[in-house]
Amino acid sequence: MAAKPIPGHTTAALEGDAVVLLIGMRINHFWAVRQWLPVFLAMPRMLRELDADPGSGLLGRVLLTASPRTYYLVQYWESKEKLYAYASAPGTFHHTMWARLNRAQRAGGTRGHVGLWHETYIAPRGSYESIYFDMPPSGLAAATGVLPVERRGRTAAARFAHGTAAT
Repeated sequence: MAAKPIPGHTTAALEGDAVVLLIGMRINHFWAVRQWLPVFLAMPRMLRELDADPGSGLLGRVLLTASPRTYYLVQYWESKEKLYAYASAPGTFHHTMWARLNRAQRAGGTRGHVGLWHETYIAPRGSYESIYFDMPPSGLAAATGVLPVERRGRTAAARFAHGTAAT
């Protein structure tokens, strides 16, 4: 069931730092299915693993398709420490997949058929803001909850100021 729009202006309920991970893959050669399909299928498995562990720190996510060959996942995390803990934990599927990919790359098995990337951003409290108008919970608000915009300020400047030392 699709989320229903919330009438009026809202903002994300996050009180602390915003930790955002952008991660993606690009299929460089469609014909090399044996190289890119396991990578493509790994992300849903990692997300199921994270969903099964409420303490993992993953707050929410959005999958975006840039083109038939390029996929992005925006993830919102509770903290950089929890993100790094998952990324480096030996018992996780992420750890298993990175080991497989590194072995395949060293052996010449990937040969540039699939590309991977990630970027991590940490925005301290008071250095981000959000506004949604007649939208269902989306992005950061879907991950952290929704508040009436008046609780943080009607302007971007007021929302940025929320949580800074001056307030």
